[in-house]
Amino acid sequence: MPSDFEPTIPGPLEHPTPASYRPPAGACDSHCHVFGPAARFPFTASRTFTPPDVPVSDLMRLHRELGLDRAVIVQSACHGREYDVLVDALRVGDGRHRGVALIGLDTPVSVLEDLHREGVRGIRLQFMPHLGPAPTDDEILQYAALVEPLGWHLEIHVAGNGVLDRFEVINRIPTRVVLDHLGRVDLGDGLDAPAVHGLRQLLDTGNVWLKLSGTYRVSLTGSPYADANKLAAALAAHAPERVVWGTDFPHPNLHGPMPDDGILLDGIPEIVPDETKRHRLLVDNPTELFDFC
Repeated sequence: MPSDFEPTIPGPLEHPTPASYRPPAGACDSHCHVFGPAARFPFTASRTFTPPDVPVSDLMRLHRELGLDRAVIVQSACHGREYDVLVDALRVGDGRHRGVALIGLDTPVSVLEDLHREGVRGIRLQFMPHLGPAPTDDEILQYAALVEPLGWHLEIHVAGNGVLDRFEVINRIPTRVVLDHLGRVDLGDGLDAPAVHGLRQLLDTGNVWLKLSGTYRVSLTGSPYADANKLAAALAAHAPERVVWGTDFPHPNLHGPMPDDGILLDGIPEIVPDETKRHRLLVDNPTELFDFC
């Protein structure tokens, strides 16, 4: 492999710890990524990080081990706006995968329509400095207007008080909005912090959904992430009909121990103790949000 593709971030654990919890049939990992292989799907020259190869075959092996039947694959910034890697992963899924793409305001409608036919159902907007410039409020609304005819959602990736910083514009977005990774709020501010209150208010609009993913990115206590699971449990109880769960495999740009996906899966009963509501979290809600057949 060319030296230009030497990884600058670590890869995931090779195998998760066997989980005690077994998800129901049709369960969905609603947030995960694939990287390369770079020899086939080169990373974009403008990337801010270089991952190791984690192809779709690795992702599907993990899902077999965890007992997950469906997946939502979120395009990584390291691939820029090259869609071959995402389309390949969607086709390999044979209807069991959906996609979230990275686009520009100049992306032709014909390209969006092609991506829709392949299984893309949303776009991701980044507000993390290490992933590049963030869109302005006006640009956010332009993105919404671009994808609204397709019925796609806008996925918003913020951290800290980002939910509060973007609160007004999120309320103005006409399409569904999906907030990543529990909003990546700062748990050091407590479960009653203004950002957590903001999450609840957004969920109350009926137009905003939340991914109960990335607990390890929010936790201050570390594995098994009891503090983040407690936050996820409170938000899941607040809006059980608009939450989904995901691994965030292969856990890119992580500073600290690599999470064990078996432990993440075993956190689900702690987050949602009721079996009927867990079915909603893992099967019914993803089916509705991501348009699974």
